[in-house]
Amino acid sequence: MDDRQLTEELHDYLFAIRTQVHTELRDLAREAGLTDTQTDALWRLSRGREMTARRLADLLQCDASTATSMIDRLEKRGLVRRVPHPTDRRAKVIQLTPEGCALRDRVIQHTTEHSPFALLDHESRLRLHTLLREVIDGLRPAGEAASVKDTVKEEQQ
Repeated sequence: MDDRQLTEELHDYLFAIRTQVHTELRDLAREAGLTDTQTDALWRLSRGREMTARRLADLLQCDASTATSMIDRLEKRGLVRRVPHPTDRRAKVIQLTPEGCALRDRVIQHTTEHSPFALLDHESRLRLHTLLREVIDGLRPAGEAASVKDTVKEEQQ
């Protein structure tokens, strides 16, 4: 198999995994009465500390007004709340409420239980993790190499 065919098949595999994960999350989202984007927002907010609406919009790759509308809907459902930013008086931080945390935990549990990676043994998952981290780190501009943990930290800001 030449490099071009190998790369094409790797992309095919990534799209197939994405489709499977997306389908599983979509089913759970419908059951919970959420849109795909709202489920994605809960996933992003589950990565640790709170974040601003602007940062969430960047992570969801949507404009700020779309993110604000989505946050409004999540807030009305009691899944998130806006609190003052600790250092920027103009900004609000989006936090999961206890109900939002419970739903986020359901999303994480469901995703873990239905993960296509569960088909691999622990050592294989570690090797795949290392390889994917190398790819992600290689996507950054020169001098900006970062681990997946650094990427997660960026999501938390």
